[in-house]
Amino acid sequence: MAHCPFDFFSDGKKHTICLVGGGGKTTVMYELAAAWAACGRKVLVLTSTHILCPADGSFAADVPAVQNLWQQGRYAVIGTPEFATGKLTAPPQSVYEALKLQADVILCEADGSRHHPCKVPAEYEPVLLPDSDIVLAVAGMDALGNSLQQACQRPQPAAALLGCSLDSVIDEQMLAALLLSEQGSRKNVGTRTYYIVLNKCDLIKAAQQGEMLRLLVGEGIDERRIWLRERGDSKC
Repeated sequence: MAHCPFDFFSDGKKHTICLVGGGGKTTVMYELAAAWAACGRKVLVLTSTHILCPADGSFAADVPAVQNLWQQGRYAVIGTPEFATGKLTAPPQSVYEALKLQADVILCEADGSRHHPCKVPAEYEPVLLPDSDIVLAVAGMDALGNSLQQACQRPQPAAALLGCSLDSVIDEQMLAALLLSEQGSRKNVGTRTYYIVLNKCDLIKAAQQGEMLRLLVGEGIDERRIWLRERGDSKC
């Protein structure tokens, strides 16, 4: 099993973390939530956009239900159900305000990608929580070798950002550029601490992993803030 490399996981401090980008945000969010809950932390999970309502009993409809899950050593998912879609949207502000004071860790999926491994945000994205201190950007390594049209949500603005065509094949330099750009995954990060998850690294060669690291670190990203995550990693 992979070990989560991020310093925020074991520092004992309270964090509010927004996940953005593509390629596995929900999986990473629940993976972190389960790991923190196993360590005895009170973990609150929500979205500022849309996520599927979990079927494992972790959804909590109100504050007492959240507290009950925490007493069981579990993380709690809050949100407003959309019964027509089976998804959750953002929770009522009053519920979030009541719970954020009690939670040790808050995880929020703040961006959607419709299962594309990478993306460029629209004008209204991402929807970061104002009180968040960390942004965690996720990119799927299965983007490499595919065209922008195939693998990127909103390929037209991505092509404009990168100065290429929709048929251009995504390479390490292009994917790194999307992760590094303030028009890409770093949009609206501001003074928040920025971390990156390179997801599905088992699908690419070691040389490609090395090239991604070289490009990101070369532009000032601390290597300790980059997680090379493989499929099947299920705990930190």
